[in-house]
Amino acid sequence: MNHPLCNPGEHAFSRRQFLGGVAGAFGATAFGGLTQPLQAEKLKQNDKQVLFVWTDGGMSQLESWDPKPNTQFGGPFRSIPTSIPGIHFSELMPRTAKQAHRLCVVRNMCTQDNSHSAGVGRINRGDPKNRGVTYPYFGSAIAKLLGPGKSKLPPFVWVKPGSGGFKPQLAGFLGPKYGALAFGDGKPPENLLRHESLTTEEDAERNELRELLNQKYSSRRRPQNTEASSYVFDTARELMKRSDVFDTTKLSPKDVARYGTHDLGQHMLIARNMLEAGVRFVNVTSYGWDTHGDHFNGHASLMPRFDQAFSSIIEDLDERGMLDNVLVVSACEFGRTPRINGHAGRDHWPEAWSLAMAGCGIQKGAVIGATNNNGTFVKDDGHDIGSVFHTWFHALGINSKDVEYHNNGQPLPLAHDDMHPIKEALA
Repeated sequence: MNHPLCNPGEHAFSRRQFLGGVAGAFGATAFGGLTQPLQAEKLKQNDKQVLFVWTDGGMSQLESWDPKPNTQFGGPFRSIPTSIPGIHFSELMPRTAKQAHRLCVVRNMCTQDNSHSAGVGRINRGDPKNRGVTYPYFGSAIAKLLGPGKSKLPPFVWVKPGSGGFKPQLAGFLGPKYGALAFGDGKPPENLLRHESLTTEEDAERNELRELLNQKYSSRRRPQNTEASSYVFDTARELMKRSDVFDTTKLSPKDVARYGTHDLGQHMLIARNMLEAGVRFVNVTSYGWDTHGDHFNGHASLMPRFDQAFSSIIEDLDERGMLDNVLVVSACEFGRTPRINGHAGRDHWPEAWSLAMAGCGIQKGAVIGATNNNGTFVKDDGHDIGSVFHTWFHALGINSKDVEYHNNGQPLPLAHDDMHPIKEALA
């Protein structure tokens, strides 16, 4: 199944989109909540965290988690044994292969959308039934359900190459408060630190005045109108206190070398700092995986970087005793076609691909499902993203069948209500 080369615009927000989104953060009304306040309060006492690694464009399952060497579509790379007897990964990820006993790999992902514009949103939102509203990204859902925790730092942060800023559009009907705060190129927002011309006392007085004005403004209006604006200021103040989480200059040269000096390695180190600081949900994005042309050289460059950074953070979270508390996910919008196109590339393939997990609530050393000998299709019915969302929620201690959102009084399920968690993936 061949697809034309993608338009680069599918992989980036435009300046107009960004500015419009930020404006929306201060004007939109958020109605999203939970149907039971006591249940919501109990959820927010949960101290679980999430590291969500997104390989944008579509990592090839055949050059990573589900290799098919010496077959019609297997490609030039060999497979190598992992720390799980009988299970092999691609030779492009030797370090991750040694961590396989800590991972859970779902090899029978079978989703629907083969375009980036549809697939990215669908995988990140869990594809619930059409309710006439835009569902939140997983990070926004966790920010709402579990809150910022004791750290008071932004609950949903996004470390990525390129531009940063507040991304309210990811929160869907939950409202802009639960959008992502993106750190472009892993750097803190501009002008994060207090200006040197202001004393600490003057800054405190300015914030006190802001809070009083907000209270006066919202007293006769829906409080949600000022909620997002206040939230941005409050979390910015906490970030000012913890600017050290971005400071990679103090990291040991050994860690930098181990994770890699490339963007993904450095951003994964920042993610480690953020998780240690108590950030609830950290999304790390790597771009450039849409290899319609020169696929094998592309993945020969991309996969070692992923292998280096991903295996390092799994090792570190485990050594620090954090892996039992942090859900780690490696995902993308779809896999790549087994068939190799005329540009020596692999196109989009949602019908049979792989997703990896580790950490809290996840079964260690599990490999779930399988594809056929050539990797063209799954051997059974496969798992859609709705089931994976239920799995993630349950791994974090959230019963996705009992807990509901509400949107202006309308009850809404957390995930697709016809689907269920993948039992084999849960510890």
